[in-house]
Formats: sequence, C-alpha cells, structure tokens
Amino acid sequence: MMKREEMLEFEVNQLLEAINFRYGYDFRDYARASIERRILNRVQLSDLNSVSEMLPKIMHDQAFFDLFLRDMSVTVTEMFREPSVFKVIREAVFTQLKTYSRVNIWHAGCATGEEVYSMAIMLKEEGLLDKTRLYATDYNNHSLEIAEKGIYPAQKIKLFTKNYLEAGGRGSFADYYLAKFNSAIMSDSLKKHITFANHNLMKDQCFAEMHLIVCRNVLIYFNRQLQNRVFQLFKESLIPRGFLLLGDKETLEFSTVADSFEHFSEKEKIYRRLIYV
Repeated sequence: MMKREEMLEFEVNQLLEAINFRYGYDFRDYARASIERRILNRVQLSDLNSVSEMLPKIMHDQAFFDLFLRDMSVTVTEMFREPSVFKVIREAVFTQLKTYSRVNIWHAGCATGEEVYSMAIMLKEEGLLDKTRLYATDYNNHSLEIAEKGIYPAQKIKLFTKNYLEAGGRGSFADYYLAKFNSAIMSDSLKKHITFANHNLMKDQCFAEMHLIVCRNVLIYFNRQLQNRVFQLFKESLIPRGFLLLGDKETLEFSTVADSFEHFSEKEKIYRRLIYV
C-alpha cells in the first residue's frame, strides 16, 4: 500500500501531466514543495477530498483551470517595491541606457503591473520614456487584465507614495494617477509606452534586443532545470551589455549562463551581460 506522501506525489504528477497535455502549461519543473502547497490549497478552497478529484475539473472545466492558474501565479507586488533597488536603477542603470537611441525593457512575470508602472514613472522623470518601449508579460490573463487597466485600491497610495519618494522620486506621485471611486487609475501618458502580452516563461521564446530585463521573485518557484532554461532565454533576449534584475533571493551563480554575466550591483541583484560570451 502506498504511503500518504507517495500517494500525494503520484496524484500531483498525474495532475501536472494532465495540465500539460490539455493546456500546454508545464508546471512539472516548478519547485516541488511550492507547487504541492498551492495545489493542496486549491483542493481545500474547492472543498475537494483529494488531488485526484481535481483531475476531471481541470480537464473539463475552463473556469476551474483559470482559478488554478491564479493560484500558480505570483502576484505579491507593489509600486517601487524595495525602493533602494529602483534608486540604483535610476541612478546607475539609466545612466547607461541614456546612451542608446531606443530602449527596450521587459518585465517578465509582471503580475498585476505595479512595478512596470513604477519603471515608467522613473523613465519619464529621467527623460527616457519617449524613447522606451516597455513589455510587460505574464502567463496569467487575469493578472494581465488588472495590469493593463492600471487601477489600484486607493488605500495603497500612501505606501506607493512612500516607496516612490524613497526610490528618488523627483516630483509628486499624485501626478501619475487619477483618483476616482476609491481607486487610483494610472495615467495614460504611462500606459501608451507599455505593451502587455501573455508570455509563458516555461515554454515561450525570447524577446529580442532588450536593454533591461526585470524578473523579480519568479524564479524562486522554479527548479534548477527550469531556472537554467529561463536564464538562457534572458541571455538570448538581452543585447550585449544589457542588464538583468532578479529578486533578492535569486542568483545567476551556479547557473549555466553564469559566465555570460557580471555583477553590476551585487546587493541589488543587478547583472550585466558580457559582450563576447
């Protein structure tokens, strides 16, 4: 007879195979503890008795699968999250980007969009926005819809404003949104420079000619094999001397592309692609 842990592993494997077969989303290389925790949470929330009971719902109920996708997405974010990181981007990375006639920035795993709007605000204040195209991607269409609308709860504005100032904001954060119906609606002057798109880091191809890629606290949910695939994707997407920003618990060290990058700002996890590697 199977032990409980063995049964869970078997059921999760079956579920992940079914999802890959039915929808083309391959979660098999996600960090195991994280994915099991999220799956079991959905079992509980949906009042199911086991992971196996999810299989027919996943296979035949699109709405249920959409719920599952939301569970799998990382959506914890805020404007100018970790202001010191944005301050270094403003003061050091932007200095380099100003030397280019056109700039492309990719926010991979943009979630609900707060950080891409933060980047757009800084670009505007540094005179870079008009020559920049920002690409904000995620595999979760629900998160992308929120990001594209750019509407956030008014009660978060105090925190967003504090972060903005700590990140070196040069004006008033209120200049970048419209307050309406207990919400803050981000300015169209920012939105017109952002392209929102569905992109799956697990299987989709690279974005070419990027000057900066931002992917924070997404890779911690991937196993080493999938991390290396994504790092290779980022390497191929970056121009020589392009920048890569990771989350504070993520690193290129020990990856298959480690020799292709150098530290630009080690504390803030900002890397720069080498020219000849």
